Amino acid sequence: MKIKTLIFAFTIILLTSCKTTTNTITYFQDLDNQSTAVTGKAVNYTPRIAPDDQLSITVSGMDPNAVAAFNIPLASYLAPGETHVTSTPVLHTYLVNSHGEIDFPVLGKLQIAGMTRSELIDMMTEKISAYVKSPIVTIQIRNFKVSVLGEVNKPGTVNVPNERLSILDALGMAGDLTIYGNRTNILLIRDNNGEKEYHRFDLTSAETLTSPYYYLQQNDVLYVEPNKARKGNAKYSQSGQFNVSLASTIISALSVLASLGIALLVK
Repeated sequence: MKIKTLIFAFTIILLTSCKTTTNTITYFQDLDNQSTAVTGKAVNYTPRIAPDDQLSITVSGMDPNAVAAFNIPLASYLAPGETHVTSTPVLHTYLVNSHGEIDFPVLGKLQIAGMTRSELIDMMTEKISAYVKSPIVTIQIRNFKVSVLGEVNKPGTVNVPNERLSILDALGMAGDLTIYGNRTNILLIRDNNGEKEYHRFDLTSAETLTSPYYYLQQNDVLYVEPNKARKGNAKYSQSGQFNVSLASTIISALSVLASLGIALLVK
């Protein structure tokens, strides 16, 4: 009877443990199964140009000769460690300096930090229209990237081909969290005009989907901290882990021997 009681108690503990673990790894647990949309204030994901951004800017129009002065020709460069110039021309980029400026042909220095890409296109189109009829300005942020660190399957830098990148996109590109990642405390680090800005996400809550930080900016850093299980394991040295494993093996062997001895005595 005592053995049955012990087995029942062990089963209850095991099921409770599994339930607790599930509640810490399931995303957006408070979403209503009946709902089809998450309501909340619209989140603006458009990034703003900042110092150290690299921009590709091309100007086109009906008369190619008229816009030629605004376009720096494609160039070929020596790659590090190579002695021959690459045969593939590289598009020239404009580096936004520490004062938030670029030096553009004909127009000279332009103060552009803090502007969105669309705002910069409108401004440059207006200025270039004084020289060219109906110009078309195309701008792209070439070094839009975020870093994902900590308990993810593929930590590192994520290059973004467009302007829209959510926290879920970034974590997906990093291979998602490992089983040891703390899903309730994802740290976002953002450089906002030279000042560090911090925000934390709880991926088990649907509030993440309506957060003003849901969409990431260039050079953001996401850090996934380890959960309690990972932190606990890290406290043991390799020798300590070996000792625990050895002790566990010995106890298991003794349990088997004891079971065999009991079985023989019963017969």
